[in-house]
Amino acid sequence: MEKNKIKVHDVKPIRSNRRRFLKLSGAAALGTSLLMMGCSDDDDMPPPPDSVFDLGTGDVGVLNYAYALEQLEADFYDKVVNDSNFNATFNENERQILIDLYNHEVIHRDFFNTAISAAVQNQNQVLPTLEFDYGNLDFGNREQVLTTSRDLEDTGVAAYNGAGKLISNAGYLLVAGKIVSVEARHAAAIRDLLNPGSTDFAGDDIVSPENGLGRALDPVDIVDIAGQFITTPFTYMEQGIG
Repeated sequence: MEKNKIKVHDVKPIRSNRRRFLKLSGAAALGTSLLMMGCSDDDDMPPPPDSVFDLGTGDVGVLNYAYALEQLEADFYDKVVNDSNFNATFNENERQILIDLYNHEVIHRDFFNTAISAAVQNQNQVLPTLEFDYGNLDFGNREQVLTTSRDLEDTGVAAYNGAGKLISNAGYLLVAGKIVSVEARHAAAIRDLLNPGSTDFAGDDIVSPENGLGRALDPVDIVDIAGQFITTPFTYMEQGIG
């Protein structure tokens, strides 16, 4: 059976309020891209050839860290929307949401690649394209895909929340704040698909009932979670990873 061919510019017109919510949030994040381009204030030396890539230090390290997570999410949704059973596995509304999420994550991934390339003096400091392995995940199984999507989105939100304190550049911090708001909307949308009409979209497991703040995790915890899918080795020595 021919695969679905999904392109960034092939998104159909918005049909629902939830999709409009997602679409607008993705566009807002894209609109900030120019803010990060052209910055160059990192003096890290590039890694020696054939060594395990280290994400770096300071803001460049954080950008590479976010780039790794966005690569993972974009790759995951690429496999979801291009699975041969995509049309049979999900209804129309679910397909549109997953395609929107795919497009957003591709935008985020490509944005970080461009931003890091502009921020470093040596392109060897840009995280290379990673490879992933999803084990026994059945991309034709709705429950498995949506559950994994929820876990990835929740992890992404916690990662951005936890990385904010590591960013020194105000422009980067502003962009990270905008992107995490998009990721939070992704998480809420997927959680609503898994349990419609419930309060799971902002459950106590991700939003503290005491202070109303979203969960925040340090890079060492995030890489421990996301690392189950990432097969390309890398280190983040500044944050104790590697």
